[in-house]
Amino acid sequence: MVRELRRQATVLPGGKIEVSDPALPVGRTVEVVVRHDSPGESRSILQIINGGPNKRLFNTAEEVKAYLDEEKASWDR
Repeated sequence: MVRELRRQATVLPGGKIEVSDPALPVGRTVEVVVRHDSPGESRSILQIINGGPNKRLFNTAEEVKAYLDEEKASWDR
């Protein structure tokens, strides 16, 4: 059974983080995931989409509508 332990910690000098809990099994291998918010590094949803390998297919709502209209018309063929 996989158990999850969530703790908040303060980064210590030297970039060190200390996690301590009596429920952690001594000698066992554990996975540690560190997530943090970095001010100034946030991106808008458009930056994320445009940064992907396939980028956006459409630039405007009109382009989306034209594409969907064309797709719907092909269903009747």
